[in-house]
Amino acid sequence: MNRLEIDLKKLEHNFITLKSLLNKKTKIIGVVKADAYGGGQLKIAEKLISLGIDILAVGYTTEAISLRKLDVKIPIIVFYPQILNLHELIKNKLEPSLYSKKIWVSFKNIVKEKKINNYPVHIKYNTGLNRLGFSTDDIIWIEQEIKNSPFIIKSIYSHLGESESQKPNKACENQIISFEKIKKSHENNGNRDIDFHILNTSGIFNYPNLQYDAVRIGIGFHGYANNNNWDKKLKPISKLKSIITQIHKVKKGDLVGYNSGWKAPKDTKIAVLPIGHADGISRSYSNSNTWVNVNGMKAYIVGNICMDMLMIDVGNILCNEGDEVEIFGQLNSANDFSKKNKTISYELMTSIGPRVKRVFLS
Repeated sequence: MNRLEIDLKKLEHNFITLKSLLNKKTKIIGVVKADAYGGGQLKIAEKLISLGIDILAVGYTTEAISLRKLDVKIPIIVFYPQILNLHELIKNKLEPSLYSKKIWVSFKNIVKEKKINNYPVHIKYNTGLNRLGFSTDDIIWIEQEIKNSPFIIKSIYSHLGESESQKPNKACENQIISFEKIKKSHENNGNRDIDFHILNTSGIFNYPNLQYDAVRIGIGFHGYANNNNWDKKLKPISKLKSIITQIHKVKKGDLVGYNSGWKAPKDTKIAVLPIGHADGISRSYSNSNTWVNVNGMKAYIVGNICMDMLMIDVGNILCNEGDEVEIFGQLNSANDFSKKNKTISYELMTSIGPRVKRVFLS
């Protein structure tokens, strides 16, 4: 009925394309958080491993444990570990990103209690995004802690808040200056065997001179880089498909959907699709000039989107009940579709619910 098709050959194309933009020694951290942006964490991870990805990364510990249970053996970074999961993190040989004094001390105490030496960790600095991360004021404290900790520091990194924005960009420039100071300070204190990284997918295109030792790629593997020109080098890997459940005629002036969401301006036909906001097509797409692909033709969503269904106007389209409908994909990418609702492909893709079957094409 409803399915999200993920083309692993296109994923491979994106991997090769992005890798071609990197220096030979630059490591690639494959970000597969949020079920690999809604695309299916295990299958995406398996494909990236087969392509030679260096490291995987997820948001939270439970996501990484799922990969370990499925026999993923390469290093996995947990970007946002929580104190209550630290024992499980160690049990599953996961690598935490330490972002505050509290989590640093908590993790250090647990590692010491277990009498573990050289446990791999990563250090996250906040250089201006003001999300998670140590302050630059914490550098001296961290450098002293490194000397007396049971850790081996594998990387130090930060995250640009506007990596896709047109240059020059003052916010990014300030973050880069701050990160350079962090890097120099750690290197001057003898931390020379540590990887440094600050770039995500957009950053690879926009700041190629700042690759450092590694880059982090997530949305890029799915075919998006937050810029139309950059996107042309990549291939969207996902297509969301549904079918027409029923077609019925409505007359001019007839109302369609909850709360009289749409009033027919003329006699037409309405097709009902068995997919709704419970499946990730937000109610806010209702009557928003958003269209889906029916037999190569644009069919606009009309009426308020329901939990399990949505309605489209097919008055000028030759179609039948049971015909396939592409919500986004070939003619209307997730990026284009999401813009109709003034949102981004990330939100749309990660919202696709569990009722939608994932189908992998290889």
